[in-house]
Amino acid sequence: MALSKKPVTGMKDILPVEMQLRDYVIGVIKETYGKFGFTSIETPCVENIANLSSKQGGENEKLIFKILKRGEKLNLENAKGEEDLVDSGMRYDLTVPLVRYYSNHANELPSPFKALQMGNVWRADRPQKGRYRQFMQCDIDILGEPTNLAEIELILATTTTLGRLGFKNFQIRINERRILKAMAAYSGFPEESYDNVFIILDKMDKIGLDGVAAELKESGFEPESIEKYLKLFQGMEEAENGLAYLAKELGDVLDGEVTQSLEEIIASVKATKASEFEIVFDATLVRGMSYYTGTIFEIAMPEFGGSCGGGGRYDKMVGRFTGKDVPACGFSIGFERIILIMMENGFQIPGENKKVAYLIEKGVATEELCKIIAQAQEERGEGTQVLVARMNKNKKFQKEQLNREGYMEFREFYKNPLKQ
Repeated sequence: MALSKKPVTGMKDILPVEMQLRDYVIGVIKETYGKFGFTSIETPCVENIANLSSKQGGENEKLIFKILKRGEKLNLENAKGEEDLVDSGMRYDLTVPLVRYYSNHANELPSPFKALQMGNVWRADRPQKGRYRQFMQCDIDILGEPTNLAEIELILATTTTLGRLGFKNFQIRINERRILKAMAAYSGFPEESYDNVFIILDKMDKIGLDGVAAELKESGFEPESIEKYLKLFQGMEEAENGLAYLAKELGDVLDGEVTQSLEEIIASVKATKASEFEIVFDATLVRGMSYYTGTIFEIAMPEFGGSCGGGGRYDKMVGRFTGKDVPACGFSIGFERIILIMMENGFQIPGENKKVAYLIEKGVATEELCKIIAQAQEERGEGTQVLVARMNKNKKFQKEQLNREGYMEFREFYKNPLKQ
């Protein structure tokens, strides 16, 4: 039987043109984040299954690629459940591995610790355009900083990077998990049902206020609570300052420090930003991960339809490993989405080295071949990217292919110099 030449479902091969763009974007990310003091780290792609299944990863925990035990540890005959068969899995994000890494190395790291991590993650999701089962994530995190300086730095670093990649007129939507809980409490929803309320609220962009009302009703919530809840959103729409309106309406249900901190983040980012974007308070922003404890944010690009990254504060996560909570906050760029948008819009890498292709006819004498290669070496030494290749019979098609790779200048060498 012939071997399969196609990648496994949900995976993809990356062609040279895209790889060049990915390398460029990675370079910009590392350079920009480096200027903000973030340090590159790396964690294994395989994590302990207990860490991945700790009820902190939301829906992603249903999408884990699980790995069977090996050798003597795998006892199929006596296995009673999955825990007897599986001991590890492929990471579904970079946050869980980072927190384990920090917990293991905290005494060797500075405080606060500013981490940059880039790497592939795996989710057994349904593949679709721009969404694969293996994909690159790019995260920056600050661990050990309890104040909103962490959020300000993360937002500025991320938006500066996006600006350097040519993006503008996007939005940073920002909210606070404690605001979400205060709104639910004010409206009279039972505390144990908050997560269900937030799941429905998260659909606001797609189903609108009426759709949210209908789903809350279908879920069996009291009409008085639903009405009170929806009035908060209607009031924010009509108010000049939605955050101030909310603080006034919620009163003692919400700690005043929460809105003050959010206002300071928004004001600081607006005053010091280096890219063209808006930062807006959005009370409908939920973010799916259950480990978020405070500020949450998301990159919205209405021009391209949808979100291109997000993050938030997760102050209780390190404590799951060490028994002692450490303040932590992170921001993740949707790397694959960014690459897709840039490719669809024909992004040209700026300041790229000159690319020249040397096409050599088969049969050129050895002495002449050495001269040609020496010439190529000289140009390479001067900074030019030189491809040396044998000339194909269909030279026109060969040049068209090389054009797509960015080679616009050709030098042709024949065994009979009169052909040149």
